[in-house]
Amino acid sequence: MVVHVALTGATGFLGLRLLHRLLGTHRSLTVLAHAGSGNALHRITRFFELTGAPEAFVAGLPDRLRVVETDLARPRLGLSERAFQRLADDIGAIWHSAGSINLEGDLPELRRTNVEGARHVLELAAAGRRRPTVHHVSTAFVAGSRREGVAYEDELDVTSGFENAYERSKYEAELLVRAWSREHGRPVLVLRPSILVTDLPPHPELPSHPLLVIERILRDARRAVGSGSPADRPRVRTVGHPHGRLNLLQVEHAAEVMVRLAGRTPSGGVDTYHIVHDRDVPVPTVVTLLERLIPLSIDLVATKPEAPSALEALLDFYPGMTAYLAHRRRFDDTRVRSLLGPSAASAPVDLDYLWSGLAPPGRALAGSQDAPTTAFSSA
Repeated sequence: MVVHVALTGATGFLGLRLLHRLLGTHRSLTVLAHAGSGNALHRITRFFELTGAPEAFVAGLPDRLRVVETDLARPRLGLSERAFQRLADDIGAIWHSAGSINLEGDLPELRRTNVEGARHVLELAAAGRRRPTVHHVSTAFVAGSRREGVAYEDELDVTSGFENAYERSKYEAELLVRAWSREHGRPVLVLRPSILVTDLPPHPELPSHPLLVIERILRDARRAVGSGSPADRPRVRTVGHPHGRLNLLQVEHAAEVMVRLAGRTPSGGVDTYHIVHDRDVPVPTVVTLLERLIPLSIDLVATKPEAPSALEALLDFYPGMTAYLAHRRRFDDTRVRSLLGPSAASAPVDLDYLWSGLAPPGRALAGSQDAPTTAFSSA
């Protein structure tokens, strides 16, 4: 039986890679694009052109993709009752990848996108006569602000609190998904990726990944306080742990693992998986990366400075940016590794890899050879 798939967030950093993978197993897809956000098909096409997709593949996209403009924050996705029902009845699987990853956003704003968006996608799934399966993209950071120990896939509680409103909104969305599954007796696949990165060089027509957003905040903050000549390297004290670690995963590998897990027979309830790297990146590596990108010297300290500099005070407005530098916890992914075996492991994410996905064109990392950029792969 042919299963028609709908995908939200198809023009996002992860969504584009999911789209690529899904097009490898499905003849056509429905893209649920945000109304008024521009030509989704053009942005998708540009992504594949810029990442070296074969001409025949790119030329065939208009025939393989149906774009439906929606508003996730509104009931029935902003569609008329008739259009909503027609869409619901047409699909056999829904991938919900859309959402806001704004670490500095306020909770009401993030709830409108991340919680109400999930609610309305679930309403679409409930209305469909084919009882479509739901694949919900969450985040490993629903684990909250617990900074040590092991976070397990079946855990979902509020005991430790959250580092920011983004984490709380994704936690609330998962609560909603679990309640919906129980109420309707329907399976749901919940996928919790860690911090997704790429070695594809920055481009104005490509979506940014989280570390690139952090780099821009640091650069703008330094410029705003006027730190002397470009050669100056002001010192910035930020809370962090010298033995901290971050889980950074290649976005292409994350999409591959997600699609493979979606192809397995569901248990009937909520199946939750950590989509994470098997090796964490030391926080000092991330600090070194940022120092080479921006003329700053970053000192990790145990507590906030009592007398912050102008630059430190400005950066304190972005607490969601630096909170993770103090994390030492590990995300358990035993379930994924047991199902997928050695293929669940990913290639190393090191300084060279991260530099390739962040550095301005033509700027080599001191002391290393130029790394090749990620080419399009049909695998």
